Amino acid sequence: MFAIYATAAHAAPSATDILLTEGVVLLGAAVAFVLLFRRFGLGAVLGYLVAGAVVGPQGLGLVGGGESKLAIAEIGIVLLLFLVGLELNPARLWRLKRDIFALGLAQVVLCGFVLTGLIFLATGFTLGAALALGLPLALSSTAQVLPGLKSSGRINSPFGEKTFSILLFQDLSIVPLITIIAALSRNPADAAGPPGWMMAAYTVAAIVGLVLAGRFILGPLLRLVGGLGERELFVVVGLFTVIAAAALMHSLHLSTALGAFVAGVMLADSPYRHEIESDVEPFRSILLGLFFLAVGMVLDIGAVLANPLFVLGLAAMLVATKTAIIAGLARLFGMDWKPAVGMGLLLSQGGEFGFVLFAQAQSALLIAPEAASLFSAIVTVSMATTPFLMLFARRLEFALPNGGEGLAGPDEAPQGSAIIVGYGRFGQTVAQMLMGHGFEVTLIDKKPAQIESSSRFDTQVYYGDGTRIDLLRRAGGDEARLIAFCIDDPHLDARQLGPVAEAFPQAALLVRAFDRRQLIALQDMDVAGVVREVFESAICMGTQALESLGVPEAEIAEVERQYRENDRQRLELQLEHGNLMAAKHLIFLPGRSMRLLTRGDEAR
Repeated sequence: MFAIYATAAHAAPSATDILLTEGVVLLGAAVAFVLLFRRFGLGAVLGYLVAGAVVGPQGLGLVGGGESKLAIAEIGIVLLLFLVGLELNPARLWRLKRDIFALGLAQVVLCGFVLTGLIFLATGFTLGAALALGLPLALSSTAQVLPGLKSSGRINSPFGEKTFSILLFQDLSIVPLITIIAALSRNPADAAGPPGWMMAAYTVAAIVGLVLAGRFILGPLLRLVGGLGERELFVVVGLFTVIAAAALMHSLHLSTALGAFVAGVMLADSPYRHEIESDVEPFRSILLGLFFLAVGMVLDIGAVLANPLFVLGLAAMLVATKTAIIAGLARLFGMDWKPAVGMGLLLSQGGEFGFVLFAQAQSALLIAPEAASLFSAIVTVSMATTPFLMLFARRLEFALPNGGEGLAGPDEAPQGSAIIVGYGRFGQTVAQMLMGHGFEVTLIDKKPAQIESSSRFDTQVYYGDGTRIDLLRRAGGDEARLIAFCIDDPHLDARQLGPVAEAFPQAALLVRAFDRRQLIALQDMDVAGVVREVFESAICMGTQALESLGVPEAEIAEVERQYRENDRQRLELQLEHGNLMAAKHLIFLPGRSMRLLTRGDEAR
């Protein structure tokens, strides 16, 4: 009987056997290929893709079920969009509305219709089939582009914000694309599906529902968990939030990634944001790696080998067409041409949602299964080019703007005790005081006109974006005792400066703040000092105004002392509550002088 049981068990391996065996093979292949590709500077994504292709059913056949693994691994994209949403509070998202709804719309429409036309002319497919293939190709790979922008902090730069805006609109456009394919369907079963206007209504209702749930359910739940002090519960709540938002959108046949993104935005202003982010991040990394392994597994190598020129030719056409169109649009939206081309290269690949839309087009009888396999292979090949194109894109992203040729970079700077980022009227005063004491100071600015103007005063200012860690390192950040951010940027916050503080822990950080809002945004930073740019000069003018009105010197000094004390108390309460309206009673108003405030305090 034991022998019969053993034979049966050997003939039909259990789910646990399959899970463990395939897990060992996939993870082992991933480790080997990612290490190899990292060693040659080609990036982890290409390593995952090749590893999946080698061990998958089209390669050595060691692991099967690529489609099912791809469906599970798409949760990695969902988690990625959730983490991105955590970094974009609603106010910042509103600031990006032009890039999202103008630049993003133009990119999807232009790329979609141009690619549709090229496919129609090159293949002889029907117009409906060409639309079903060309429109999805307008989408780019969120899973490839966003992790690099996020990890390097570039998502907060103008380049990163425009890139992210396009990717976000591409996610929003999935609903209209699904509607278009359904409208073109030749399958009688699709006629019973929901009309496009209903799916749009579902989208709006789902987003409103998520916003309300975030405000009235998730906020109190997080406060309750925070009061208990159980970190494991934060992990559970974070994953529950992501999966619940994705499940809601999936049940309505909408983009799961969009639902997770909205959930992240709703928590962007939460005091528990950093805790949730650190708890969810490991799951995102693992599942995103599995996603690229699964993409490699579903690559139809047979289709590529049977039609190599077709697949490679259309993949090249896809990359070239999207690069040209996106670069042209970026130029129209104010970018210099080199960063514009860099953004075009970065977004030139096909996207992961192409697989989903090709499958829908196949079920709608618009394209044959062979065409779906071929164009899925084209998307995968284009994704494989991205690590190489990213190398060029990064160089172009940080290229000198027009008029900046010949400016010295920070790697040419001598090693100094301090680095001043931003050499305008504010940074000049700080630098002059340091140099007056004999300190060696490295000056960095990204405005060519400012650098050229300084050179006429025999001052060497080096070109570059001083919020970039790699640039600061080349400027001597590892040895610097002080890094002072004197740039006029009201949006500079802890998300941008946090990585700098971690990279250079030996350096004291000083930050110029535009106003109280920016001061509050920097409250989580462990910095040596934050200085409001006009605070002291405004007090100086205020004392001169009182003197001009004949107020005695002793009373002027008392008013200044009381104002500084009130401002200090207001700022402490505003930082504590994260609310500018805190401590309004400490503001001097017409008919409410220092004497009245003092009497009020005595009465209380």
